[in-house]
Amino acid sequence: MKQLSMRILARLGVAAALATGPGFGVAAQAEGPALKRGHEYMVVANYPNNLHVLELAGDSLYKSCPLPRAFGPGTIQMAPDGHTAYILNNHYEDIYGVDLDSCELVFHAAMSQAPNERAKSMFSFAVSPDGDELYAVQNPTLIHRDHYRVQAPRLAVYDTAAGLDAKPVRTFEAPRQITVMQTGADGSLYLAGPDIYKMDVESGAVEVAVPSRNWQRPNYTPPDVLSVWPIQTATRDFTVLYTTARFRDETQNPETADWLWGYMNVDLESGETETRDFGPITEVYFTGTRSPKNPNLMYGVLNRLTKYDIEKQTLLQAAELDHSYYCIAINRDASKIYLAGTFNDIAIYDADSLEKLGAVELPGGDMAISTAQIFVR
Repeated sequence: MKQLSMRILARLGVAAALATGPGFGVAAQAEGPALKRGHEYMVVANYPNNLHVLELAGDSLYKSCPLPRAFGPGTIQMAPDGHTAYILNNHYEDIYGVDLDSCELVFHAAMSQAPNERAKSMFSFAVSPDGDELYAVQNPTLIHRDHYRVQAPRLAVYDTAAGLDAKPVRTFEAPRQITVMQTGADGSLYLAGPDIYKMDVESGAVEVAVPSRNWQRPNYTPPDVLSVWPIQTATRDFTVLYTTARFRDETQNPETADWLWGYMNVDLESGETETRDFGPITEVYFTGTRSPKNPNLMYGVLNRLTKYDIEKQTLLQAAELDHSYYCIAINRDASKIYLAGTFNDIAIYDADSLEKLGAVELPGGDMAISTAQIFVR
């Protein structure tokens, strides 16, 4: 019996060694302590393939976790309990769940579902409000010897307790051109694409929650939308920026039109939606977010950090930046703005004055288009 037990343990040891090899990195050791209950943190990823946790009370790097396989795009969604960070990586082909206390891999789902299939998710995954399920829109292509055949996109539903070889528990047809997604308090899934859709994750039924390409706003051009960063906010808002032109009259003369920034929003608690202009186009932004303390304030970032009065549709302040930043995040008491993406430094600005407070330099290379998420354990 003892010999049998030792044989089983030996086999398990071999399996563990294979699982923790350089290709997968399941049992990577934590490079920092466990997270503390009630503390506010931020997670972000960067090259060569790291997940970093910052503690926001002191604006310092708290710990780093190595990630398996290849980097990219580094899109992150936090589980509701603040224990697990889910990251889309390995060239858009795999979603991993990382326990932030131990840095151990606790979940893995490959987007491809067949040997001759290559499937990628374009930033499009989300976690259910109870943390029990993960949703991903997958864009598959069948690879044959002499040609590729593009398949229809699908929504795959996973059990987050399925471990390191998670398979979909159900799948549905999905609209095309889906990028970022979030889940509502009632379990509905909101998907940003040509319109913002609302999906029933039990039946797969889809309806339009916020018309975008198909909006009906007299004397407005169709909006131009960039949706790459699924920012989770303290206010539980799903916000997508747009640009548009508002014509002065029915002649629709572009030379006299007002060129505007605006946002489409879903309140994830109530399901209420809003489409609203907030200011003139003076520059390009990649991401924007409203203040948790004053929802009339909109912040945007790319080459400058700006603040708008939404009601008056006026630019209030602007701060010059050391370089471009792609992703904006704001802490829960709305006192500080965090700018991430591009290089390996996270810039910190005062939310009232837009004065720079400091920066955190991350080990490793640039963050590229990783999503920075702020949460409270």
